[in-house]
Amino acid sequence: MKAVFLKTFGSPEKAFEIGEAEKPVCKENQALIKVEAFGLNFADVLARSGMYPETPPTPCVIGYEVVGKVEEAGKDVPNEMLGKRVVAMTRFGGYAEYAATDYRAMAVIPDDFDASKALALGTQGTTAYVCLEESMNLYKGDRVLVHAAAGGVGLMLCQLALAKGCEVFGTASQPKKLEFLRELGVQHPINYKEQDYSEAVKKILGKNRLDATFNSLAGKSTKKDLKLLGAGGKFVIFGAASRVGGSKGIFSGLKLLWQTGLFSPLTFIMRSKSVIGINILKLGDYKPQVVAKCMQSTVALADKGVLKPVVHETYSVEQLAEAHEALENRGTIGKLAIRW
Repeated sequence: MKAVFLKTFGSPEKAFEIGEAEKPVCKENQALIKVEAFGLNFADVLARSGMYPETPPTPCVIGYEVVGKVEEAGKDVPNEMLGKRVVAMTRFGGYAEYAATDYRAMAVIPDDFDASKALALGTQGTTAYVCLEESMNLYKGDRVLVHAAAGGVGLMLCQLALAKGCEVFGTASQPKKLEFLRELGVQHPINYKEQDYSEAVKKILGKNRLDATFNSLAGKSTKKDLKLLGAGGKFVIFGAASRVGGSKGIFSGLKLLWQTGLFSPLTFIMRSKSVIGINILKLGDYKPQVVAKCMQSTVALADKGVLKPVVHETYSVEQLAEAHEALENRGTIGKLAIRW
């Protein structure tokens, strides 16, 4: 089979190479998928840049989600999965014509469901669902802040929060993204490049405070977000995108840790605040049934029209470097997908 190998860390033009690889063999609870398309996530950018700790040694095949049909079933996989078209999360290995993954990290989709839109419901849609639906309760009128609101996870978070009747503050960096958020229904789009987002939020809130923040950045934004939360507020962190563009190595990691801050649990008790960390891959390792439930719920919400997957563009596999560059430069709205 063909696969895209991450052969070296660095720029997308130099990092990837298409080559031949062995077709995966199904392990226990795994199904083999003939891949028609795979998705990009910001974790791919971190992996390609050498900033994702769990990336396998190079050369390797990365990728966290695919769409395709199940061709083989391993031990303990229900036979009815054979022939089904699915969106599935992969623990690396998604940049290939075939991928083997835990059948519990799959959701069956109709044959006519657009592959790119289905991919938007994979890692990103499931992450958003875990962050907003599984890890907390939000209520009508709650005030929530979503960072990178025009990105894949951000758009899903905004839609889920708006469906609950929340007042949403969404950060983005370009006028076209802010306008898109307004059309989506986000009440307070904020251009974080033109103003300090925390000051903008404070001005709008007045004496009020936020009930939840969804942060994919880490770094300096952590302390700012915690100050914006009121009693009972929840800070949900699911990424460290602020690292991209910086240096690598231990000193860069220590800098990020210093900027993010060190906190005592007693502080959160006294202020009645919560910090929730979400790593969807780790959750898949230890709680695949939870990931399965959340992915299937995400697909069901899309089927009902509550979630409307947004696709920036669908690229060919030969355009992978172009897609990576677009995602890294934060010029995209919604999902980026790659077709074989």
